[in-house]
Amino acid sequence: MSSQMNENKGLKVSERLYNRVIPIWESYYAHPFVKGIADGTLPVSKFQYYMIQDHKYLMQYAKVFALGLIRSVEESDMRVFSSLITATLDTENAVHQSYLGKLGISREMIDQTPMCMNNESYTNYMISIGFKGGLAEIAAAVLACSWSYALIGEYIEKNYPKGIEHPFYGHWIGTYTSKGFRDCNDDMIAMCDRFAAGYSEEQIQNLERIVELCSYYEYQFWDMAWNEGYVFKAELK
Repeated sequence: MSSQMNENKGLKVSERLYNRVIPIWESYYAHPFVKGIADGTLPVSKFQYYMIQDHKYLMQYAKVFALGLIRSVEESDMRVFSSLITATLDTENAVHQSYLGKLGISREMIDQTPMCMNNESYTNYMISIGFKGGLAEIAAAVLACSWSYALIGEYIEKNYPKGIEHPFYGHWIGTYTSKGFRDCNDDMIAMCDRFAAGYSEEQIQNLERIVELCSYYEYQFWDMAWNEGYVFKAELK
């Protein structure tokens, strides 16, 4: 334990979080869904399912930011969370709306499609953190999604440089390689460090656990999208 504490000495909280979960995040690169987007071979039916579920996810993701706004004391923090809500509902959602239109997905279809079990469990977990924790915990809960998508964008940009030119998936890739998205993610990382200033070792370890769980949920989300849902099958006796 003392060796681990010495290794962590002098590191920012965000650096500790990164070191804790980077092996999980890097595993996303080899996932068939992510690779399929990168090389343009992903079946459209799988992407269609993903877009519907991700739209539902974003609506809950925005609520976590809303809890941050409610818990904020400083006006500057309120404005940060307000801008993140706007970015989620307007900027990122605009990409979804574009794809939903291309895929012929109506509002009625979205409403009639149930939220997948993995998706519901993930978003419920983040919202529960928002109710139980403080601003640093809220920042940690939303960081796994934002940061891992930024890294996926960097990975695709480096290893599949023509991916952004794909007539269908190029728009998605362009969103997560854009300066706007990267700047927003950097702001969220800085926000987490700021809110966790003065945290005890025990509190920081709790933040690590939150990001770790959300990172595993992220992997399950890719699995869910690839399999177009998750169905628990049990033999009834």
